[in-house]
Amino acid sequence: MMTDGIDIDAVRGIPVKRYHTIIVGTGAAGYAATDCLYRYGVTDIAIVTEGRTMGTSRNTGSDKQTYYKLTLCGEQQDSVRDMAKTLFSGQCMDGEHALAESALSVKRFLKLADLGVPFPTNRYGEYVGYKTDHDPKQRAASIGPYTSRAMTQALEKAVLAESIPIYDQMQVVQILTDCGVCHGVVCLSLNELEKTQYPFQIFLSEFVIYATGGPAGIYRDSVYPESQHGASGVAFIAGAAGENLTEWQYGIASVKPRWNVSGSYMQALPRFISVDQDGRDEREFLQDYLKEEDSILEKIFLKGYEWPFDVKKLENGSSLVDMAVYLEIVKNKRRVFLDYTRNPLKEKLDYQRLPKTVFDYLRRVDALYDLPFERLLAMNEPAVQFYRDYGIDLKKDRLEIAVCAQHNNGGLSVDLWWQTNIQGLFAIGEAAGTHGVYRPGGSALNAGQVGAERAALFILRHPDKKNKMSGKILEKQVNVLCEFTDKVMGKQSTVTQIQNSISSNMSEVAAILRKPDDIRRNLERVEWLLKYWKKNIKITSAKELREAFLVRDMLISQRLYLFAMKDYIEQGGKSRGSAVYCQATKDVDSQKNIFNTVYYEADTGEKGNIIQEVYLKNGIPYSRYRLVNPIPEDEEAFEKVWKKYRENGNVY
Repeated sequence: MMTDGIDIDAVRGIPVKRYHTIIVGTGAAGYAATDCLYRYGVTDIAIVTEGRTMGTSRNTGSDKQTYYKLTLCGEQQDSVRDMAKTLFSGQCMDGEHALAESALSVKRFLKLADLGVPFPTNRYGEYVGYKTDHDPKQRAASIGPYTSRAMTQALEKAVLAESIPIYDQMQVVQILTDCGVCHGVVCLSLNELEKTQYPFQIFLSEFVIYATGGPAGIYRDSVYPESQHGASGVAFIAGAAGENLTEWQYGIASVKPRWNVSGSYMQALPRFISVDQDGRDEREFLQDYLKEEDSILEKIFLKGYEWPFDVKKLENGSSLVDMAVYLEIVKNKRRVFLDYTRNPLKEKLDYQRLPKTVFDYLRRVDALYDLPFERLLAMNEPAVQFYRDYGIDLKKDRLEIAVCAQHNNGGLSVDLWWQTNIQGLFAIGEAAGTHGVYRPGGSALNAGQVGAERAALFILRHPDKKNKMSGKILEKQVNVLCEFTDKVMGKQSTVTQIQNSISSNMSEVAAILRKPDDIRRNLERVEWLLKYWKKNIKITSAKELREAFLVRDMLISQRLYLFAMKDYIEQGGKSRGSAVYCQATKDVDSQKNIFNTVYYEADTGEKGNIIQEVYLKNGIPYSRYRLVNPIPEDEEAFEKVWKKYRENGNVY
């Protein structure tokens, strides 16, 4: 038996390693935190990752992937407070996060530039910018489709040069806690699955920085890379609270490969068609929902600028296109494609009848060609080449699309230093719920970098926690994992079927269109599965143990996210952001009059100053609400700030 102390080398034969700080994840946020810690002198650190080359920031992008930061070009006035106000105005975002993300945006941006990320400058050295979603100024920067990939690779190069240990093929399955304090993690060692009965690895540490990304696996229709799963469920089990879990960002994306079809993909005016599940009965369908030809063309064009689905643009705006695609797939059970070989609605476009904004743009970029493919090629040849690299020639091939989950604006609730309610556990990047309802495009990349810096600064100034983990508590938590492993090992494999089923349900009832009864029924189903699935789900080999833990995480995450949606509805929440909440007494039976039927109410912003938090207590989900924290007004004199900085770095 183990004594009540943790000065041991193994628990139930599972090896134990010790570091001052463990970073979970090898995306742009995880590498940034690692690099910050090392530069600040915290060198007893290590990274654990399910797969070093997996994850969203390395494997995703868009037509022009954006990094959002303070304006660094031209004579347009900007300030830290101005940018903070823009972020804060997106609703349900705490002021301290808005201010920190603004204040540190330039430092983190220039760090990336110094590491070799080639953000463009003009001939005088100014970092040029442009406007992005929900951005009143030209704060956005980009290096093209793969901005986040270049960030990840540059930060990875810096971390590898520092010879920091990276434990690859380590899937986090448990956060070790004792009396509300984090003491490390337990990982499933994917390289040891068939070599030992309990293929785990224990990492004990003073601090854990959780950079696991959003819970990408809970949706079927997703533009996240297939390698991105997330591990939010593990954090919820440990007692971490979530906030704004109702808030996601969805948009039209190709299915294979998973890629946002924004920007020039829409500005080229492709044809939208649907077919039945066998590929027959082809028809254009947008005119079933949008009656006027000129309006249809304008809304397709505007999807390039207004890619995310937005309730504000649903009544008579471009988000009607998203809703039409969604209903054609989910309600009518058809497959939807973009076709660049023919014009929408008619064989030939009448450019003189095009809306002025559309015609002027196509003329300005020299794209007044006969066919969508020719227009796309003229505007953005790399966009065409991208799909050629995946074996899709848009000159002749159709592109299957869906309305896909792209980013979770909610996540784990964190404080000013990105620390969760569990002492010593920090959440950064998309794992943290700092983004609010409406966020400027590209702000997530900046938030991940800023959160990394804030967490590292706190750890630097608080090198040790006072209480240590009880050895008995450690053994108890490890035993839970071992018992789970024993229960799911058996003869019949149904893990994949469950995984596909629950992700499909989320995409059909809890994405851009949410009905109260559907949310409630799906929540009940997930709760039933969580209660009984260990008795019914069996796996045929140790290799499938990984999938069993992924399904466990998906179910727990879905339970909290569905509960948050149900609770939001019961509290009088209305349609906002990327989600339409149907009124309980209405239905959407007729596609012909769907947009003429008053079946939802748009939020007017009255709940924009209230944050919903959800958490598990004794295995039961609960909610609480609080007012957002305002943007801090710190008017202390320079000398007072300087004194505190010298004493403790202004880290309290």
